[in-house]
Amino acid sequence: MKRRDFMTTTAIILGGMIAGPAFADSMADAKAVVAKYASKVSKWDGPTTGPKAQAAKKIVVVAADMKNGGILGVTTGIQEAAAAIGWTVTVLDSGGSIGGRTAAFGQAMTLQPDGIIINGFDAVEQKPAMEAAKKAKIPMVSWHAAPAVGPVPDVGVFANVTTDAMEVSKAAADYAYVDAGGKPGVIIFTDSTYAIAIAKADKMKEEILKLGGTVLEYVDTPIAETSQRMPQLTTTLLQKYGAKWTHSLAINDIYFDFMGPSLQSAGIPGDGAPKSVAAGDGSESAYQRIRAKQYQSVTVAEPLNLQGWQLVDEMNRALAGEKWSGYVSPLHVVTADNVEFDGGPKNSFDPDNGYRDAYKAIWGK
Repeated sequence: MKRRDFMTTTAIILGGMIAGPAFADSMADAKAVVAKYASKVSKWDGPTTGPKAQAAKKIVVVAADMKNGGILGVTTGIQEAAAAIGWTVTVLDSGGSIGGRTAAFGQAMTLQPDGIIINGFDAVEQKPAMEAAKKAKIPMVSWHAAPAVGPVPDVGVFANVTTDAMEVSKAAADYAYVDAGGKPGVIIFTDSTYAIAIAKADKMKEEILKLGGTVLEYVDTPIAETSQRMPQLTTTLLQKYGAKWTHSLAINDIYFDFMGPSLQSAGIPGDGAPKSVAAGDGSESAYQRIRAKQYQSVTVAEPLNLQGWQLVDEMNRALAGEKWSGYVSPLHVVTADNVEFDGGPKNSFDPDNGYRDAYKAIWGK
């Protein structure tokens, strides 16, 4: 054998030796992440101290779009917690448009509330209205108004409530990687209207590429228009990519509300590829699809009801002049195997960790 051929052959062998363990490590790491977040959530790891209930407060919730399962779930939690703490809540549905949110925020201000909860839209979008609320010294807390958890001082948000969005995205991407045997071909769906949506989609793309998978396409399509856009978009993408498309990764479940009929028309079974994996929110319809194995395999669910309680607790802390709790709520990889855990029979991720009693104890209720 010539020296050049020998060196080439040796390089190939060594390359294989290096690539094998690296692949094995990546697969083991991804499996560990999925297993961690697919386990039961039975221990309360949130706050145990805080201010007693501030009496008889009037709160307004400005909701981005009550057709969104995540926003609906959080709103239900807010209403439940408000009843427990003794507050009244008014919910304003913005109907999924920027104009609607501007109008709803204006209406919220005319109601002269003790506090405003921003539910499901980017805080920066409504900065002028939020500046007015800040100037009027009306405390604001939010759900999914920014990519990070905690205060958003630039726009006067006392605390933004969410799971760790980057961990949610990583878990979704890792599931797709494991499920595809290390060779996923993914299409990522996001909405550039929201900073958190872009951050989550970018993280999923980064994770898939880091693991050695393929991102076939990065699709920016508005959440508010999924019902009109997703059926034809699904058909077009199937024609374009065929069997290369193994998994759909979306920043929330609503994209998958409207994909099933197009996949079915193409002759794809409910549990066939492309498999749908949502990086949030854990809507009721997502649970139903996962249980029935009908065009969604996974949702990386957020504890929407718990987050509603946290929003009320953070508002109570703001009204009492104290600091935010520092709590980051847990996430949960929901599959057909564990769909009956932690609130699954109610089609939601509702941890069996006693959070309601924990918050009531803090508030003295």
